[in-house]
Amino acid sequence: MPRALLPALTALLLPLMLMLPTERAQAGLFNAETFTLDNGMEVVVIPDHRAPVVVHMVWYRLGAADEPVGSSGVAHFLEHLLFKGTDKIAPGDFSKIVAANGGRDNAFTSLDYTAYFQVIARDRLDLVMGMEADRMVNLQLDEDDVRTERDVVLEERRQRTDSRPAGQFGEQARAALYLQHPYGRPVIGWAEEIENLSLDDAMAFYKRYYAPNNAILIVAGDITAADLKPLAEKHYGIISANPDTEVADLPLEPPHRAARRVLHSDPRVAVTSWQRQYLADSVGWGDRSRSAPLNFLAEILGGGGTSRLYRGLVVDQGVAVSAGAWYSGVSRGPGNFGLYATPAPDSDTATVEAAMDAALAEIIANGVTDAELERARTGLLADAIYARDSLSTGARIFGNALTAGATVDDVESWPDRVRAVTADDIVDAARAVFRMERSVTAILSPEKKS
Repeated sequence: MPRALLPALTALLLPLMLMLPTERAQAGLFNAETFTLDNGMEVVVIPDHRAPVVVHMVWYRLGAADEPVGSSGVAHFLEHLLFKGTDKIAPGDFSKIVAANGGRDNAFTSLDYTAYFQVIARDRLDLVMGMEADRMVNLQLDEDDVRTERDVVLEERRQRTDSRPAGQFGEQARAALYLQHPYGRPVIGWAEEIENLSLDDAMAFYKRYYAPNNAILIVAGDITAADLKPLAEKHYGIISANPDTEVADLPLEPPHRAARRVLHSDPRVAVTSWQRQYLADSVGWGDRSRSAPLNFLAEILGGGGTSRLYRGLVVDQGVAVSAGAWYSGVSRGPGNFGLYATPAPDSDTATVEAAMDAALAEIIANGVTDAELERARTGLLADAIYARDSLSTGARIFGNALTAGATVDDVESWPDRVRAVTADDIVDAARAVFRMERSVTAILSPEKKS
């Protein structure tokens, strides 16, 4: 699997104390500036004056993991509904106005957050800030809106999950990884529960969580904190904090005592694939100090053609045509460490699994080489530099990190943590995470002919 910049950077962020109001982060990776409005809304500014453009984002500290039991998908459903109307903006006009002013906009929902953004010329920032602040508290919905958008979400689920073997497979594997934690629910929701989402469900979720004291404003581009603060106070500062807004702690995940397996077959699948996921320490769960070494471990095991898994399973042994690893650790709850492979035509999943297990045992027993350690370190440091080339990437890194419980200083000091990781740190993390009782091994295969 190719190195993913956002997970590779943010998976290493360790939560510290929240920054004080109006405190400016020390010079670091992005040289971000911060302040907090009187109503509790946090603001992060990432100055970049190469072009007269800004990325304006509002991140809410709520996601699919915060949904009431039986209402899976309501966070994502509400994200769709926010593109309906307010008293000031006619239904469906939000994106049209942004486009008419030369910008683009969208939104996305995860397990831990919901975020809305616009990419716009600097001189149109005032406009989109006013629009975003308006829909934070003035959303107007009726039964027709809910019925129409519910059908849209159901169709999205059919296209992305129900009609795709890989989508069904991934959903089942993830559900099996958790015993009771809400991370086992799909972000889009279970179809049977989406069908029953109502106007009352959407508005109750909206009124509880959409408030400035549960939001983070992030603006990257041709602006400074001094420039932005009057605009933020003008549009967002006038919105009262909601004293009833409180994101509850996520449920605890009970101890795992048995490894699990998921076997899924589908006649539309051309070749068999194998994967395994482990519960892993993250920014908000377990031992946070393992986040950085686990990211190194994912690079060393599965980061491209020089990785251990590719060289071992594909090049040397020839038992697979692809092999790799990933780590996702920027979350309030458990992270996960994954392995994957596609068996070679003359191989099978049992052979691949044995080779995988041997590779993990080898790294625990004998550690990583100096060359592997430095190659991973160089790659991750390079990624940090390249992240500054994109306004959107920097803004997303901060939003993802802050909603997971990290701080601006955690993001800024990322290169220092990369430089501090040792070979022993990586082995200790591997030993702690690669425990079969905290794993799900999943196999997707063509349906066997009778």
